[in-house]
Amino acid sequence: MKAIVIRTYGGPEGLAVVDLPTPSPAAGQVLIAAEAVGVGGVDTVIRSGALAAYGFEEGHVPGSETAGTVTAVGDGVDTSWVGRRVWGFTGTGGGCAEQAVVPVREILPLPDDLSAADAVTLGSSGVVAHYALAHARFTPGETVLVRGAAGGIGVMAVQLAAQGGAAAVAVTTSSAERGARLRRLGATQVLDRSGEGGQGAPAHYDVIIDIVAGDDMPSFFDRLAPNGRMVVVGVVAGQPPADFGTKMMDAFRRSLSFATFSADTVPSGDRHAVRSEQFAAAGRGELAAVVHEVLPLDQAVTAHRRMDDGEVFGRIVLTP
Repeated sequence: MKAIVIRTYGGPEGLAVVDLPTPSPAAGQVLIAAEAVGVGGVDTVIRSGALAAYGFEEGHVPGSETAGTVTAVGDGVDTSWVGRRVWGFTGTGGGCAEQAVVPVREILPLPDDLSAADAVTLGSSGVVAHYALAHARFTPGETVLVRGAAGGIGVMAVQLAAQGGAAAVAVTTSSAERGARLRRLGATQVLDRSGEGGQGAPAHYDVIIDIVAGDDMPSFFDRLAPNGRMVVVGVVAGQPPADFGTKMMDAFRRSLSFATFSADTVPSGDRHAVRSEQFAAAGRGELAAVVHEVLPLDQAVTAHRRMDDGEVFGRIVLTP
């Protein structure tokens, strides 16, 4: 089968298309013939080598979510899964291939009215956005700022905050065109990447959902209202400064809170319940799966280059 591997850490040119043996599902796993593979910000971070210490070595097949048809099952798995269209979470990688093995506990049947491309656009991003807002203890009537709102998680966080009754949903993004698209998804104010601008935007926010991190992250503590909460769900701009906590300590009397969130801490059954609801909502047209572009699997380098260049609005999808 064709697969994408990280031949060398660094830029997109370090990715390569290779032929690998078709994997066989072990006990508790299924084999999925992919129709669509999602490309997310975490894939670019892994490709850069920033997560090498976590076991993502050169030669790694990236890709954490796939959607397609189950073609085989391992021991202990109900054979009725064979032939069914599913979404699957591969976890540590292996999804960027024509076929992937996935634990049966990490698959979810696809509704007939949801495409495979839409499934890998919503599958992980929607769950992260949902639980990030919950982690921030967001309640209706509060103000929300989504930093880095044009990516897959950000697009979902904007929609969910607006549908959840936020008094205002501000976004940071890189262009007026992206701002206009985010407004159509529920944003009420559009700020530049530094958090400036936005006519009528609140000076402070109850909740900030941050997908970016990086050197500028501490400056957004100034944007938090008293008792405000910031939740970081991504580091697409790299790690924040090591001393970022001093900024919060300087604002001690405002009782600010900072947290990180990973969906790994949520039981798979709970994640599936939220994901199933979101898939159904997308099928009814109540939630938008924003697909930036669909490219062939062998154009993974192009997909990653567009991610690195900040061109992507929503999610890029690869098709074997």
